[in-house]
Amino acid sequence: MSVQRPLSPFMIGSYYRPQLTSVLSILHRITGLFLCLGAIGLIAWIVALASGPQAYAGFANVAHGPLGKLLLVASVFALCYHLGNGIRHLFWDAGRGFELKSAYASGYAVIAFSIVATAGVLLLAGGAR
Repeated sequence: MSVQRPLSPFMIGSYYRPQLTSVLSILHRITGLFLCLGAIGLIAWIVALASGPQAYAGFANVAHGPLGKLLLVASVFALCYHLGNGIRHLFWDAGRGFELKSAYASGYAVIAFSIVATAGVLLLAGGAR
């Protein structure tokens, strides 16, 4: 009788308990994708601006609504998180911070930086009005 074992250590579920480093790695990929989608939103804003007052008014109506505000906050958070975690990865590329204690400390630092920087950017920009 053979024992059913996982085929990959990256299986999430009963075989593998997610760790801070793996969750932050997945979040880094998700925020990178979200930044690409945010770039499409930025292009839509520029196209609406170039298309005249009526097109821009329609875009502004959506942007100032609840969904637009949520997307703005999410985009700023994605940018701050991706920046902070990207810097963390640069240190890893230089061979620093691989010790378990350092990896967790830098992970928590990235999370804290992302939250504080997001709040700071939104406050400096006038908030998500």
